[in-house]
Amino acid sequence: MLNLDRLRTLDAVARHGSISAAAAGLHVTTSAVSQQLGKLERDTGQRLLARNGRGIRLTDAGRLLAEHAARILSQVELAQADLEARAGQPVGELRIGAFPTAARGLLPAALRTLRGEHPRLRVRLRELEPDDAVPGTVRGDLDLAVVLDWYNKPLSLPGGLTKAPLLDDPADVAIPAGHRLAGRDEADLEDFAGDEWVSWPQGEFCHDWLMLTLRGKGIEPRVSHMAGEHHTQLALVAAGLGVAVAPRLGRGPVPEGVRMVRVRSGMRRHIYAVWRADADRRSAIRAAVAALRRSAAGARDTGGADTADEDTAVADTAVADADTAGGGAAEGSAVGGER
Repeated sequence: MLNLDRLRTLDAVARHGSISAAAAGLHVTTSAVSQQLGKLERDTGQRLLARNGRGIRLTDAGRLLAEHAARILSQVELAQADLEARAGQPVGELRIGAFPTAARGLLPAALRTLRGEHPRLRVRLRELEPDDAVPGTVRGDLDLAVVLDWYNKPLSLPGGLTKAPLLDDPADVAIPAGHRLAGRDEADLEDFAGDEWVSWPQGEFCHDWLMLTLRGKGIEPRVSHMAGEHHTQLALVAAGLGVAVAPRLGRGPVPEGVRMVRVRSGMRRHIYAVWRADADRRSAIRAAVAALRRSAAGARDTGGADTADEDTAVADTAVADADTAGGGAAEGSAVGGER
C-alpha cells in the first residue's frame, strides 16, 4: 500500500529538484525526507533515486511514480475541497504567502477575522515575494498567495491559477524635507528627472518596474542606493540621499525628515489573491478571500489603498468573480525583501 505522506515527499523532491529544497518546502529536516524516501523504496521494491554528481536525480521508476503522485495529490485536494463544501465550514490548515507590505497591512486583520469566525481553521502565514509565492502556490507548498503587479507592468501568472483582485494601492514619491519640491502636494514624475533614486535591489520585479516607468517618461534613472525594506529606503531619503517610491499600504508613520508627494498621472499597484484552480471549491479559500477583502476595505477607510471592487466583499462573490490565469492562528514567518 502506498503511503500518502511518502508520495507527497517524492512529489516535493520531483518539483524542487533536491532533497534539501524539498525539505525546505515541506518544512521538515533533510533527514526526514531521506527516511520517507527510503521507506517508499522499500514499499515499492524499486530504486527511486540515484546519485547525480553532488546531487540526486529520479530514476525512471522514480519519475513514473512522481507523475502518479502529482495526480493523486491533486485528487486529494479535490476531495478535501468537496468535504469542506459538504461540511459548510472551513476546517483544517490553510497556508498563505504574502509580500511584506501586504503581510503588514492586510494579513493581521484578515487573520484575526478568520480566527474569530472559523476557529477550526488553522492559518499559517509566510512572508514571501511574488517570485517565490506564485511558484509555491503552483507546487502546492501554499494554498493561497497575496501578490502584486503595477499599473503598467502586469505580473505573468502560469496556467492553473485563479486570481481575485483585492485592492489598488496608490504610491507616492518620498522626498527629503529639504527637497526643492517639499512644499508641493503633487508633481509629475518628470519633475524628478535630475534626482538620485533609492530603489529596490537590482533584478527584482519592483526595481525593473521603476526603471521601465522612469525611462518611459524620458528619464534615465540615477540609482544611488538599493534597499529591500521600505523603512530602510525612507531612512536614506530622510538623510537626503535620494528620492523613492512609497506605496501607501502598510506604510506606517512617515519618518521625520521625509515628505510625500502625489504623482499627478498616478502610480498604483494592483494586489491580488491567487490560488490553484482545482482548489476553487474549498470553503477555506473562499473565507480567506472574503477576509482579505474586508481587510482591504479597512485599509482604504484609514487612508491607504483603494479597494479593487467594493461590491464583492463576500467569499462566494470573490471566487465567482475571479479570473483563471492562462488557461485558526497564524504561525511562522519567513522574512524577505519588502514590497
